[in-house]
Amino acid sequence: MKVAIAGAGIGGLTLALMLHDKGIEVDVYEATGEIRPLGVGINLLPHASKQLCDLGLEDVLAVKSIETSTLAYFNKFGQEIWREPRGRAAGYPYPQFSIHRGELQMLLLDTARARLGAARIHAGHAFKAFRQAADKVISTFTRRDGATDVEIESDLLIGADGIHSAVRRFMYPTGDEPRFSGRMLWRAVTEAEPFMDGRSMFMAGHQNQKFVAYPISEPLRRQGRSLINWIAELRVPNGDMPTTDWNRKVDKSVFNQPFANWKWDWIDIPAIIDGAEAVYEFPLVDRDPLPRWTFERVTLLGDAAHPMYPIGSNGSAQAILDARYLADCLTSEPDLLYALREYEAERLPRTAGIVLRNRMNGPEQVMQLAEERAPDGFANINDVIPQEQLEAISLRYKRLAGFDKDSLSAPRPA
Repeated sequence: MKVAIAGAGIGGLTLALMLHDKGIEVDVYEATGEIRPLGVGINLLPHASKQLCDLGLEDVLAVKSIETSTLAYFNKFGQEIWREPRGRAAGYPYPQFSIHRGELQMLLLDTARARLGAARIHAGHAFKAFRQAADKVISTFTRRDGATDVEIESDLLIGADGIHSAVRRFMYPTGDEPRFSGRMLWRAVTEAEPFMDGRSMFMAGHQNQKFVAYPISEPLRRQGRSLINWIAELRVPNGDMPTTDWNRKVDKSVFNQPFANWKWDWIDIPAIIDGAEAVYEFPLVDRDPLPRWTFERVTLLGDAAHPMYPIGSNGSAQAILDARYLADCLTSEPDLLYALREYEAERLPRTAGIVLRNRMNGPEQVMQLAEERAPDGFANINDVIPQEQLEAISLRYKRLAGFDKDSLSAPRPA
């Protein structure tokens, strides 16, 4: 079997490592000419970190990443709504890691080059088209160096090329536009004093104004400092899809004024914003779930298949879970077409549910409930939201996303 993967992001590289681990020949084709450590922070929930640990990456992740201990939600006055332990602190057998996205991608890339061979990673190859002939897929890639297009023959093609997936666009050329939430994100990292215990993440505010922060550097934590990944989110007035670059560097004055008074005894949010060297603007978008991902020997994975709001730390996690289930299907089922359909039958409805639940704020709905029921603050959160409702919201989302303890401890299907 020979598999071609379009996209050398987290999902594509993880799949390549898993397939190689199972003795499957795999090549990865990346549109950019140079794969660089871009982006800001991400969280690897226990169900995702388990898969990377199984690939032998736990030790190096532990050196680079923060092992997250706590997740806490606060209202716009800094009053605590809900707090829960995370990862091993919550009794999981695997950690929750917080890491710079670029660092994780480069770790996966270096590992893939070492295990698969550097010649198996093809930078500067942008997907253009595919056709299927008999029992093969013929994929056309445009080379960034300006040479003629190249055709690659494989048994399968996996589109793992992100939210702007060219493979998905080839499958669905019309009627599949990004769906804008009416909210914008501003993302950055800031080196600062640690907050809380130095290993916690928090979210404050509500649906229309939110701030998220968590540390992402274990080496800096050991020095008594913190590299804080943060996201500021606001609803924009007109609600139209922005036409500018989706990774545009902006001045802090574009968004910082609404957060000017968010300085509490445990955190100084204006100082965190002010301390960032560069801030990047993103629209909060997803796409409607597709009716199908798989067309005979071609299928989708990760953000190419199910782009979702970055709520609940599930974007990269679900890409990694896609990779695990697809790799298992391809090695347990001799009929490759059936294996791809089985993968789709399992993963499409699960991820569609997360896309739709994230539109309802996922586990962050506790902040919206607090805002709606107690816009002027509260003396006791349980007078506003009963404790059992807080617990139910948290557990329901964990079950949906597959990282409740029962799901994580269940044996992998044969």
